[in-house]
Amino acid sequence: MPNAFLTFLYSGHAPKAPGTAGSLLAVILGAGIIHYISMETLVLLTILFTLMGVKQINAYEESSGNHDDSRIVIDEVVGVWIALILSSGTMIQIVLSFAFFRLFDIWKPSLIGKIDRNVKGGWGVMGDDMLAGVAAGICSAGAFQLFEYLSHSLLK
Repeated sequence: MPNAFLTFLYSGHAPKAPGTAGSLLAVILGAGIIHYISMETLVLLTILFTLMGVKQINAYEESSGNHDDSRIVIDEVVGVWIALILSSGTMIQIVLSFAFFRLFDIWKPSLIGKIDRNVKGGWGVMGDDMLAGVAAGICSAGAFQLFEYLSHSLLK
């Protein structure tokens, strides 16, 4: 059974949509870290969780023989934190980051799906979510900028 770290405080044990449950808990915690501590702290935690996640996923997969157990959601945590880091910390961007991350994590377009299918072990489990986080962060930042531009243009 995956531990509290891999299941992100057992949110991965949600009976339905454990990835969404883990992502939601991660976005709430990540937004709190940005607001009350600093963006730099979230960056450092993301790096730490990535390295620890890869190591612990490798150990879990070796002992269980189970690749990408649905209860493991530390990959979603890292992915959504990457999206938050790239998009910034306004409430709209936080919501957009979560929404875009879930879209890319479920849909798995292009390289995201290729990593999911072809890379084994901890880097395979983490890699697709990390790339989904990058795509989500870019889309969130872009959508926010477009919204800002259109709202200012229409008010003139």
